[in-house]
Amino acid sequence: MPRSAAYTWAAQTPLARSAGFAVMYAAAIIVGRLTVVGSARMALVWPASGVAVVWLCAQRRARTRWVDLAALIAIGWAGNAVTGAGLAWGGVLAAANLVMVVGFVGLLGRCRPTLWGGGGRRRLSNVWEMGSVLGVAILAAAAGAVIGLTGLWLITGCVSTIAVADWMVRHTTSMFVIGAAGLWFGPTLAGLTGSVRCWWHSLDRAVRQMPARRVGEYLGVVVCSVAAYLVGFVFDGGLPLAFPLVAVTVWAALRLRTGFVVLHSLVLGGAAVLFTLCGLGPLADVSDPQVRALVAQSFVVLTTVMGLVVSLGRDQRAALLAELAARTRELAARNDELAVQKEQAAQHGALMDAIIDSMADGLTLVDARGRVVLRNPAGTHLLGSVATLSEARDRVRHLDGSLVAPDSLPPARALAGEKTGPMDFLVTDAEGHDTRVLRVSATPLTDGHGEPRAVVLYQDVTAERRHRDQLTGFAGSVAHDLQSPLTIVEGWTEVAADTLDGITSGPAVGRARESLDRVTRAAARMRGLITDLLTYATTRDEDLTPGPVDLTGLVADIAADRTDAAVAAGRTVPQITVDRVDEVHADAGAVRQLLDNLISNSIKYTAPGVTPHVSVTGSRLGDMVEVSVADNGVGIPAGQHEAIFGSFHRAHPGDGYAGTGLGLAICHRIVTRHGGTITATDNPGGGSRFTFTLPATSERGALGEITSLPLPTTPAPANATRPDRCIATLVAAA
Repeated sequence: MPRSAAYTWAAQTPLARSAGFAVMYAAAIIVGRLTVVGSARMALVWPASGVAVVWLCAQRRARTRWVDLAALIAIGWAGNAVTGAGLAWGGVLAAANLVMVVGFVGLLGRCRPTLWGGGGRRRLSNVWEMGSVLGVAILAAAAGAVIGLTGLWLITGCVSTIAVADWMVRHTTSMFVIGAAGLWFGPTLAGLTGSVRCWWHSLDRAVRQMPARRVGEYLGVVVCSVAAYLVGFVFDGGLPLAFPLVAVTVWAALRLRTGFVVLHSLVLGGAAVLFTLCGLGPLADVSDPQVRALVAQSFVVLTTVMGLVVSLGRDQRAALLAELAARTRELAARNDELAVQKEQAAQHGALMDAIIDSMADGLTLVDARGRVVLRNPAGTHLLGSVATLSEARDRVRHLDGSLVAPDSLPPARALAGEKTGPMDFLVTDAEGHDTRVLRVSATPLTDGHGEPRAVVLYQDVTAERRHRDQLTGFAGSVAHDLQSPLTIVEGWTEVAADTLDGITSGPAVGRARESLDRVTRAAARMRGLITDLLTYATTRDEDLTPGPVDLTGLVADIAADRTDAAVAAGRTVPQITVDRVDEVHADAGAVRQLLDNLISNSIKYTAPGVTPHVSVTGSRLGDMVEVSVADNGVGIPAGQHEAIFGSFHRAHPGDGYAGTGLGLAICHRIVTRHGGTITATDNPGGGSRFTFTLPATSERGALGEITSLPLPTTPAPANATRPDRCIATLVAAA
């Protein structure tokens, strides 16, 4: 293992750090004991307390803290005893030093838990934190004084005031100046990784990247500091030249980094104390050595505090300015974003206004008081300048000419929170003339204050209604005109068949009977086609009258009809099961037509010789009821699961299954007019599965109440109600 790597690994272990701090602590005790003057019991300077503070701060999270505490006591006691303090006084000093250090670390963790040494990982960042460190040092020094000075009094029998002051100043100075340096450089040293060579290369790279002007300023501060302290302490010529010392501290604090200021104060403070103790400088004129050391260390504390106050205040101001600039940029970015959003909203609003104004359908917005607050040009054209619901109510009638109740109008129902689907009304102009049919729907809405509003859409369907009425009349006329001759054909065919029954057999009689059978089958197909066409037209054009529909009972009724038809025809009995299905809100006749077509198809499209099995199940899906009709029939050819709902589409045209191709198209129209969907899939057990949805009774969906003609119930196609091989029986499970 390379030596540098081994050194780095060892420096990262708690025991290795403890060993290093123990050596520094022992050296600091020796240095402090060298400042003992004459027969005095206490040293004039005690850097060991500051080293011990940094020691325990660095080992705060280590599991071997008990080793550090034991080493502090042992080294302190032995160091003081060996250097002439004696066992008793050495033990007192070791105990007092331990109390001070533990008190400093404990108080720092309580008042500044986020700082390095207090439990966190931050370094000093503002003046208040520096003040906290100074206050903690004073309190810790006072706690140590209680033990140390009490021991001194017990040993010597007296304690002077100057001894108390000297104790407080020397320990406060040591813990504050050295402790501040440790708290500043501790996070950096704790985060270093790699070898010493890597650290040196990183420092060298940082210096090389620094502007030359800044490097020159650092060198200038160093040179001027050395010169100022030499002039102030060595070559003063007997003059009190202390002011240059303050000047270089202020210069460094104003211009250079805080870390440099901390190191600058530590080094020059130590030099000031050393010069003073050697009798050099303006502070050496004090005759009493204890007072001289007290004044010198007070000077060190003062210059350190002044430098840190200026430097940390500058850093705090820079941080606040950076935060202000960041927030200013963020605010500017938000303003730009808001401006873009405002412009987009304006463009969107203009586009929406253009779209609304270009709509062929009328649009009106009604507030909670029934007043019209917005309408588009089409709305003005259809309803005129109606200002309130009461004005509109006087001009609106049901299709049968009856009055509309005030609370039955779509806008009034929407203001009450109910969404209404398309409803047709007779509407007159302001003079009571020019009657037209408007299809009206309304949706509830709330404004920004939570007040209810109603969005009303209305469409002129006068021409559509007229066309539909004409088409319905035409369909009825065509059906009547076509069915009358068809009935005659079927009747005379039956007479001819009865006549042939009394004639003896012969080749001509056989051909005649075969021809009559073909005529009968063709007439039946013709009747089924006419019926399907009429049903297909009415499912599209006739109004729906929705209401509660019991699907379970309806399926049971249809199944009973199929059973009766099968028994009467003497055919195979189909098995039809139905689970309990929730009620739906729909047109009863249309739903019966829907289920009758699906069940009839399931029975009809079954392979010969196979008993049809039809299962009807249902489940609730939100505001809709999903119904499935599954069978064991021949299934749907691949690729035709969607095409089978088209008009005149037959999935099995050449397989002997009769039909017009309109049954599933009728089912699709019925479901979609109710706002639902219908799909066809393969049944996992074989056969087909048709699934459709209808509005549940508790949620009326888009249908609402339609006050118009009911959908007529037409008979099912002949080819659906009388399949070739469908003999049914009912197994209804409610």
